[in-house]
Amino acid sequence: MILQREVIFWTVAVLCVVFADNDIQIKCGEDTVLVKWTVGPELSMNASRLLLGSCYANHFFPLPGGGGQAVFLYPFNACNFRKQIIGDKLIYKNTLAFRPRPKPKPAAMSFLVECIYTREKGLVPPFLNPGFVRVQGHSQLYFHMGILNKNLTGPAQSNSFPLGSFIPVWAYVEQHAHQPLLLLLDECVASNTIELEPTTLVHPIITNHGCLNDGKNGNSKFLPRYESSAVVLYLQAFRFSLEKEIYIHCKLVAWDPNSFDKDRKMCNFNKESERWELLDDPSESDVCHCCDSVCKRRIIRDVDLEPQGLVQNAVLGPLIITEN
Repeated sequence: MILQREVIFWTVAVLCVVFADNDIQIKCGEDTVLVKWTVGPELSMNASRLLLGSCYANHFFPLPGGGGQAVFLYPFNACNFRKQIIGDKLIYKNTLAFRPRPKPKPAAMSFLVECIYTREKGLVPPFLNPGFVRVQGHSQLYFHMGILNKNLTGPAQSNSFPLGSFIPVWAYVEQHAHQPLLLLLDECVASNTIELEPTTLVHPIITNHGCLNDGKNGNSKFLPRYESSAVVLYLQAFRFSLEKEIYIHCKLVAWDPNSFDKDRKMCNFNKESERWELLDDPSESDVCHCCDSVCKRRIIRDVDLEPQGLVQNAVLGPLIITEN
């Protein structure tokens, strides 16, 4: 289990938006939304079926003539709000709906609820926007993770990816005065939470000390390196909590670029040969043979040869996987 992760959160400048469309009024606050929905007699008789995402109205006030007004006041971390980042915009989305029948039956009517905020430019990380995290190890090494655009030429402008598309996950360690370092993604999992708990539902991506499990079950792969201190994981968007926030939790390791073994490696699965291959030197792919069993760590390394600061945990997100 990955422990003690550090995350950088963005601060946003609040843009208060008031939207009125006949009987629906939406007012976006700093971290909440207020929705007032005026309905006729036919809907007021079923007021319990008026929903904002997964939430019922906080209050329902009868009006003369048999109608009524449903009032919803909720924070964005409730009601299954979806958070999306596009450029310098932070967007929260949900659906206001009348559901006379329970799910999976479709809603009889629905309306988009959307709150848009502009992030302060000075607080947006200069590289890899929107998904970016920078964490510092005890030896003053700085580790970075982020999302690239599809051309791998710069930062992604959205955190939303269609199911089956590829998400270029970039990781990097600043070497500074250190000897040349090799960056390894030792372990990565996806979850719906920033913090991992023993009961958290996870989707394994990289397991067994660098084995790209998602490349054997799907089409993900490590791309060839452009330098030893950086790596790009070409991650295929998977079916895991569609339309909900996903966080990628990774354990990053800075290591000797001339030393590979069972617990310090990165391995792709070659589907044509049905074999595991070492990313950095296919001629040494024997160290990847344990990917289908258990790649045991050497006790002597755990005790003597793994200095503090060369291993760091990071969280990347939120990401949203959407249906095509």
